[in-house]
This record gives sequence, C-alpha cells and structure tokens, in this order.
Amino acid sequence: MTFPPERNLFLSEALNELSDGLYCYAMVLSRDRTEAEDLVQETSVRAIQATVSLRPGSNVKSWLFTILRNIWLNRLRRRRTAPKMVELDGDEGTAQTAIEPSKDPHALYVSKVERRLVREAILQLSDEFREIIVLREFAELSYQEIATLLDCPPGTVMSRLARARSKLRTLLPTTGRSSPRPPVRGGYRY
Repeated sequence: MTFPPERNLFLSEALNELSDGLYCYAMVLSRDRTEAEDLVQETSVRAIQATVSLRPGSNVKSWLFTILRNIWLNRLRRRRTAPKMVELDGDEGTAQTAIEPSKDPHALYVSKVERRLVREAILQLSDEFREIIVLREFAELSYQEIATLLDCPPGTVMSRLARARSKLRTLLPTTGRSSPRPPVRGGYRY
C-alpha cells in the first residue's frame, strides 16, 4: 500500500483498512484489550499529525505498524520507572461473538476451540517469536517490511519466522484436527 498525493482521504481509508491488523498486533504486544485499543488510537492520531512528512510512494502499512511499535516501546520504557498500577474491575471475556446462521454449530464450536488453542500457543511463544508470527501471519507484512520494522536483515526475519513456526507446531495439539464431527449414537451427538 503506497501513499498517493491525496493524503488525507487515503490515510483515512488506510487506517480503516488496517485497523484490525493494527489491533491484533497491539494485542500481541500488550496482551491487554484496553491498552491495545489505546495503542491503535494513538497510532492513528500520530499518523494524522505526521501525514505531511510522508512522501508519495511511501509504504503506509509498514509506516503505521512502525508507529504502533515505537509507541509500545516508548510505553515500556516509561513503565520501567513508573510505579505499578493494578486494575481492580477488569472485565475479561465479555466480548460478544457474531454467529453465522448458515454454519453448522459443531463446526462453529471446533473453529472456536481451534482459535483458542492457536491463541494460547502463540501466547506461550517468546516475545520475539510471537511478534514475528503476528506480523507475518496476521498483519500479512512482507519479509522486507518486517525487517524494516524490526531493524534487522530479511534473512533474520525468515530464520526467526521458521523457528517461531516450528515452536508453534510443537505447542499445538495434534489430536482432533482431522475429525470433523464426533460419532453419532442413537441419533444423538454426545
């Protein structure tokens, strides 16, 4: 995604298009829904403020992910010196999930379980591996974009990604992937 001369309209469209990917990346970095939302919002504000510094032809996707990562790193630096705060009324797990009426209930359940297992496995990865998996697989950044974002050679990105995928495979259970439905006994599913 490159930046054309019509800056404001294009940036607005780019932010709308990339907001889910930015949020996913922010969740991986922060592991907190509220903080992830704040990171995406601050990224949007800073991008709007810095629009004049962007040249036509710039890679906006990579630029936005870099802004988000820099905001996150700055917050981490500030936290090292700040006193710890504890949230007393955290409300985990209240997100509503939209259900497709045409999907089989069992397929929805299996899909939900698989997403949970993948999410849990990703959270078990080291920060370095978790970040690279999310940038490549969920944010769909190219190797070069990731290399620029992480300030390392593309070969390093490829080797870290290979190690991260290998580690992820060891963390994911292999049972139950091929059986689409449980056996039916007497007309009832158990």
